[in-house]
Amino acid sequence: MVGKTMANIEGDILTLDEVAVYLKAGKRTVYRLATNGQIPAFKLGGTWRFRRSELDRWIDDQTGQNRNQSPKADQAR
Repeated sequence: MVGKTMANIEGDILTLDEVAVYLKAGKRTVYRLATNGQIPAFKLGGTWRFRRSELDRWIDDQTGQNRNQSPKADQAR
């Protein structure tokens, strides 16, 4: 991985505890979302891991950031 420092590499993959802090949510909530497939996650050696870039995309999807137009914009035409 050329051009990445160790700090950047470590920051790309997050633990359940780190995601709970990142999302300002409880660990149980994050665990439940991961277990139910409601948040992008994978298991490594039996513990949940999360890719920061996938979480950021998931957050954008949840908050509507990736939607091009709102339904009201379509009705105005």
